[in-house]
Amino acid sequence: MATKASFLMRNRNPDVLNSIANLSNDEVFTPPDFANRMLDTVAESWASSNDGANIWANSTLKFLDPFTKSGVFLREIVSRLTKGLESEIPDLQTRVDHILTDQIYGVATTTLTSLVARRSVYCSKAANGKHSITQKFKDKTGNIWFERLNHAWAGGQRGVLTADAAGQSITKKLGGKCKFCGASQDEYERSEDLETHAYGFIHNDDPNAWLTEIFGEEMQFDVIIGNPPYQLGTGGGTQTKQAKPIYHLFVRQAKALSPRMLCLVIPSRWFSGGMGLDQFRSEMIHDSNIKTLVDFPDSRDVFGDMGPAGGVQYFLKDSQYDGPCEFVATKNGTPVSRVSRFLNEFSTVIRDNSAIDIVNQIGTHSEASFSKFVSPVSPFGFSTAARGLIDSGGIADPIILRSVAGREWVPRSKVLKNLDAVDMWKVLVSATASEHAGQPDKSGTRRILSRVEVLEPGTVMTHSYLMVGPFKTELEAKNAVSYLKTRFVRFLASLVQITQHISRSTFAFVPSQDFAKSWTDEELYIKYNLNAQQIALIESTIRPLELDND
Repeated sequence: MATKASFLMRNRNPDVLNSIANLSNDEVFTPPDFANRMLDTVAESWASSNDGANIWANSTLKFLDPFTKSGVFLREIVSRLTKGLESEIPDLQTRVDHILTDQIYGVATTTLTSLVARRSVYCSKAANGKHSITQKFKDKTGNIWFERLNHAWAGGQRGVLTADAAGQSITKKLGGKCKFCGASQDEYERSEDLETHAYGFIHNDDPNAWLTEIFGEEMQFDVIIGNPPYQLGTGGGTQTKQAKPIYHLFVRQAKALSPRMLCLVIPSRWFSGGMGLDQFRSEMIHDSNIKTLVDFPDSRDVFGDMGPAGGVQYFLKDSQYDGPCEFVATKNGTPVSRVSRFLNEFSTVIRDNSAIDIVNQIGTHSEASFSKFVSPVSPFGFSTAARGLIDSGGIADPIILRSVAGREWVPRSKVLKNLDAVDMWKVLVSATASEHAGQPDKSGTRRILSRVEVLEPGTVMTHSYLMVGPFKTELEAKNAVSYLKTRFVRFLASLVQITQHISRSTFAFVPSQDFAKSWTDEELYIKYNLNAQQIALIESTIRPLELDND
């Protein structure tokens, strides 16, 4: 048995968990090096909160990964505890038995990940298998639980005649949503031989009671760490399928367990956007227990091509800490700045520490936000797929519709919103950023806006564009375009624009101007008294804009 336990101490070169393929961009496996980076942060925070104590030399602590996939976090914790507890528990097998049975716990996300995780941690897909490095478990699950669950459907409107298990005719409701995670019944109701992606950790009303039930005893977890699933497809409709975020549900459940430390890696989209994440963003920025947040604007630095759009970050919440957050900004995966700051200084999280002074400096002018000039999505009620005719002949009261297909003609009666703006000058701005997934190009710079142009009266646009204005004169519209093209404006927009999507809120930090005149970067730098270092930051982040429509 000691021979089996000694496997934990062997070098793994190459490490199979570096090579394992990701399941999807919803469930991304964590590379071992990155998992260890997070564990280092946990250990450092534990030491600072506990008089320099080594967390890996404490045999009483309990660790939980409630959404384990490859098992990498649990495996690395086992490895660290095996070394750290050597003096307290000299016998290797006894030490490993104690760690695996009394300190390490996991909840797998799928049948497949449960098998992968157990093999990573126990060296056997069955915890009680003959090759397992411990023989203390009586069943194959051990302390890494998984059980296929079904979603809790609610709100179904469509009825279909079917039969129950006894063969009796019943009417089953379809078209509902899961009351726990919001999954679409039409997409995620599966046969018994398929995964439902009904994650146990968030499909309950009381995570403490649920964990007590599955592990057979009530326990207090000292450290919760992991990488939760990020999203579920919403499905339905004729629009492009959207992805519904669910990572915030896992964060809330983990917080409800009141661990001494919580360390999770999640997408950074919550900083300024994300479908249904406004309340979550407020919860996060007002949480004074968040001690450290390490942000990776380019998720490829962590997960390769499978990383989510907008970057990722991991945060450490320490229940023994109350104060500002150490915000660590990275570039190419390497920390470039560390600033102790309160996350609730703004309604969104600015990920560039160096930009905060610029925003505050502009704010001293107390000017209204430029966002008041920007329409919500679908400014005239035309969908992305809306199309018109190639000429105006035969159309009653024709107007021009701008879509991704070009210029077409539609009747004025089709306009559903902003009727007063139809016959005014306005500016068209693409609702999609120029960079793929909001990421910088190879030079590390961004353009942000992909299309900006003046639209004459009698012109409207589809959902693919935002309207800036309207303006009474062509000159005002042209001056607004000159303003939008400046690096100054696009830099301020970049602080909010995390993914490829551009909305009214993207311009929250951009100040309004007098559009009786045109604007240049030089004029704006002087107006807001920006110094050479601040100007260099702007110009090294945003490249000059030469639009195709000029």
